[in-house]
Amino acid sequence: MSYLDVTQQAGARFFGGNTSGPVVMLNLLRFRDTAVFPAGKEPPIPMSGREAYQKYTEATKPFLEAVGSEVIFSGQADHFLIGPEEEVWDLALLVRHPSKEVFLQFAQNEGYLKTLSYRTAALADSRLLPIVPGTES
Repeated sequence: MSYLDVTQQAGARFFGGNTSGPVVMLNLLRFRDTAVFPAGKEPPIPMSGREAYQKYTEATKPFLEAVGSEVIFSGQADHFLIGPEEEVWDLALLVRHPSKEVFLQFAQNEGYLKTLSYRTAALADSRLLPIVPGTES
């Protein structure tokens, strides 16, 4: 089973919560060997999932910056040191948003939504974990 989109339940839980202030999104990404675009939307030259994701990140950056969000870390990932041995990730990203409301504003931007075909074509699987800085149990 792969996870590529937010479910309605997960979105309601996140946005209905009472957290405020900055939120950092931990992204774990696994790329397809070859990007898979919808019929009629293929680029003129076939590309790898990693290449398609790079195009997505380049197109997304202005929309992140416009709302005050930023990628604060990006690095190659692999197997977990602690965690399921069968899960292997290609890339880990940390994206800081000033608030969950700003994240929503970014995610609903019409220009940003036009970039999603590259993300969907690129990814075989993903995880997105919101982290609220400075909170401890």
